Formats: sequence, structure tokens, C-alpha cells
Amino acid sequence: MNIRLLSAASAALMAMGAVAGPASAQTAMRCSHQLPPAHQVAKVIDRWAERVEALSEGEIDVQIFGADSLVGAGENIVAVAKGDIECAFSVQFQWGKTLPIMTVTTAPYAFSDVSIWRNWDGSDAAKLLEEKLREKGVENVAWLFQTNSSVFSSNGKFLKVPEDFKAMKLRGLTPAFDAGLAALGAAPTALPGSEVYQALATGIIDGAMTGTDAAVSRKYYEVQDHFVVSPVISVFFHGYVNPQFHDGLSDKARAALDQAGSEAAVWAVESAEEVLAAAPAELEAKGAQVHIATEEENAAMEAVMRPAFDEAFQADDPDSQKLLGLIDQLRSGS
Repeated sequence: MNIRLLSAASAALMAMGAVAGPASAQTAMRCSHQLPPAHQVAKVIDRWAERVEALSEGEIDVQIFGADSLVGAGENIVAVAKGDIECAFSVQFQWGKTLPIMTVTTAPYAFSDVSIWRNWDGSDAAKLLEEKLREKGVENVAWLFQTNSSVFSSNGKFLKVPEDFKAMKLRGLTPAFDAGLAALGAAPTALPGSEVYQALATGIIDGAMTGTDAAVSRKYYEVQDHFVVSPVISVFFHGYVNPQFHDGLSDKARAALDQAGSEAAVWAVESAEEVLAAAPAELEAKGAQVHIATEEENAAMEAVMRPAFDEAFQADDPDSQKLLGLIDQLRSGS
């Protein structure tokens, strides 16, 4: 196995090299992501990397650089599209204004059905987004579901109903989702996950919304004491490579990426379900106060947030509406 998490210093040295070509006996594929090693998606990425190497019979040498050690979270997409690195994993929020359709699952309270993610890989919905990604200069190779359970974190009080959000400085996600936060009376500030802990610790923001699992893995409980668990959004990471790099691989190597991606999609859902079941109790064990939002509280939140989101999320865009219809086909009972 040649998979390794390298230091920032080693990463800088490797980044000086050119993208490896197909003529090399072993093709290096540097993969950047923002997650800490303990995060469940980071563990799935490591497992995916091992599978790519095994299926390609060593043709691809996967080199994992986590925790922003090679390229920062906000630069991963451009770095891959330009060919500065071969591969990266990003959370959907990072597409923001560049490809707003990628943020569809941030529609408040609309994507809590985990069947969507069990059925996602290879679906028409996934293929539509893969084509959109291709148009933006990256070739998608993996869909990794993270969570359909979120927490609103804060200090001194629970953020349960719209009135609780007045004048709160909160971590934002995307322009459309932030419109929902603003409708609650909050002041959203978009931040990558790697910067939220420090922003909470220093008072730059008063609270944050993140995956229930991420609240544990990123140790929010050290700087926040109240957590409201609610199915606000679904979060996913996706892996993608430079198209020229992809085209230069052998048929065997491309098939390895395809199969490993399909397998990793299943592992991600299994991991998410396991972690999500344990996360609220883990927060409580760390001394945090945890409230599971009631149906009435969720309905009150949705009634304020969803109209603002829909207005901001290109509701008149035909491709966005087509995607919503394709996603509906993936729900349980469809």
C-alpha cells in the first residue's frame, strides 16, 4: 500500500511536481480533502484509496492529503480543474455560486430520507450532476453521503424555534441556505468546516449548523454547550479528478475508480447511519446539553426557512427542477 497522510511540508514538496502521466509504471494520484483523520468520511476516503490501488493492481498510487495539508478547502476545485493536483474531495457547499445545483440538498428539511442516498450512486440524479461537474472541468468518481441529521449549536440556550435565532451570528453554508438563516433573523457568515471551531472559540460567530457527527469529530462541544438535533439538511462529499488525468489512465485504472466509487458510496451510508445513531449520546457524554427537535419545532423552522431558500435557489431553473424530480424517485416508497 502506498496510501499515506502526508505533512504540510511533504505536501509542499510534492505539489512542485507535475501531474503524473500514463507512461509511468505507477501513476501518482494526489487527493486533497479538508477533513480531520477521525471524521467518518475521512475514514471512508482512506478505504476508497486502498480499494482503488487494489483494483488497479497498483497502477494508481493514491496519496491522501487530509486536513487541508495539500490544498485549502476553498481551492480544491480549481486546483483539480487546472491540473495542479489530480484529485480532491469537497463538500457540496463549496460549489456555492459556481454550480448552485450541487447545493440542492441544503433545502431546509427536504432531504431527510436516507433512501435517497442508498439509491444515489448510478442514479439519473447523480448522472445529471456528474454531467454538470464535467462542464465545470472535473470528472466525478465518488459520492459519499455524510449525514441527514444536523445540529444547531450555541452557548447558553437552545436554538429550537425561529425566535431563538434573532441577532445570532451563525456559520453560513450557501447563498440559498443563508437566505433561510437570514429569514430567521440570524446573521450568517460562510465558513469552511475547518475554520468553524476557531470562529466559535473566538466569538467571531455565536453558533453553527453542522452535521451531528461533525459536531463530535470537530469537537464543537469544547466551545459550545447547547445542541439541537434536527433534520435540517443532507450533507455529502464527492470525489473528483482532473479530466485529462482521467483520460490518460488505462481502461483498468478507470474501471478501478468506477468500482471503488460505487463501493465507497455504500460504505459512506453504512458509516453515517452508525455514527449518527451514536452522536447525540456522545455529545451528552462530553457535557453538552442536547435537545432532539420535535415535529412541531421542525415544522415551525421549515415554514420560515424553506420559502426564503426556494426564492434564492433558482427555483425557475429547468435543470434544478428536473433534479428535484429525479431525487423524488429515489425516496422510500417511490
